[in-house]
Amino acid sequence: MGGRDQQAVRVVPVRRRSALRAFLRLPERLYRHEPAWVPPLLLDLKAQLNPNRHPFHQHATVEYFLALRAGQVVGRIAAIVNHRYVSFHKRPVGFFGFFESVDDPAVASALLGVAERWLAERRMTHVQGPMNFSTNEMCGLLVDGFEHPPMLMMPYNLAYYAALIEAAGYQQAKDLLAYLIDVRADATPPARLVRGVERLQRAQGVTIRPIDRRRFETEIRELFAIYQQAWQHNWGFVPVTEAELEHFVKQVRWIADPRLCLIAEVEGQAVGFALALPDYNQVLRRTNGRLLPCGWLKLVWHRRAVNATRILLLGLKPGVRLRGLDAMLYLRLWHEAPENGYPYVECSWILEDNWPMIRGLERMGAVRYKTYRVYEKAL
Repeated sequence: MGGRDQQAVRVVPVRRRSALRAFLRLPERLYRHEPAWVPPLLLDLKAQLNPNRHPFHQHATVEYFLALRAGQVVGRIAAIVNHRYVSFHKRPVGFFGFFESVDDPAVASALLGVAERWLAERRMTHVQGPMNFSTNEMCGLLVDGFEHPPMLMMPYNLAYYAALIEAAGYQQAKDLLAYLIDVRADATPPARLVRGVERLQRAQGVTIRPIDRRRFETEIRELFAIYQQAWQHNWGFVPVTEAELEHFVKQVRWIADPRLCLIAEVEGQAVGFALALPDYNQVLRRTNGRLLPCGWLKLVWHRRAVNATRILLLGLKPGVRLRGLDAMLYLRLWHEAPENGYPYVECSWILEDNWPMIRGLERMGAVRYKTYRVYEKAL
């Protein structure tokens, strides 16, 4: 066999435990010199990929692939048909996700090509990605802000991935933005903005309270009902199933700080909410993706050192004519976060064309510091 054949890239489906283990552990090798990378919890990731353990698979078809060269794993990818997305949007779009590759266009092209053919065989006409698995979970490719570690439930990738994907014929479908607000004691929101928002809040009879931990699941369900209504016309939205909602509640219950989960009400009825979670990625970085033998101890020991929070969901009930409701929620978080040990707040992700939200954040002094890109290609 000649040298050229030895360097050929071979893409194979993941069928055995050994292949799944290689799929899970490839990032450890690729990111070992990346100081900002946060290793995922391998047990959680393994469960996510398992059709019997993650509710996404109840309405999706997924295939995982590894790229091999000279006997070494050099890349991975998932090809995804989200049947719920297709039926909701009436558009046969498939997805790729969990993409990782060495810095070689041949490897990336081989991986993406296999995923594209797999999707085309299932009558998809376009492919978008990366999605792990949908906009309800981790999505987008980081294209700037690599010096900053990812916050909870946000992706991170190597800087050369964008060039690899674009070289394979992909174009931008949508940018997703992350804003950072410094809410330390010596940082204050613009006084004029505060006066205006407080005046609107009094005039419209809006009260804001933290979520009731004793009724955590019930209240999260009520907030998701608002979210489903508020987001249904947004780009990339996919309705959350009952099973997915239950899974989300189990995921976040143990890390949620009720003081950061806010509900806006008028006459006792919820009209909006902001759901922020402590950035436990700061703790996960210390576990190297493993809870055993000492990972749990590290989680417990370092959790009090977490100094940032991420607003991952904000929803305003459609049809409720209230001015400045989003600003009311943001300003309340501005006060709650530093008082409870979180001097930094990330707002992510924000659609690049959501100008009312962007302008509101920038008026409060938020700084855009990361961009995530979702790509698309016709099949």
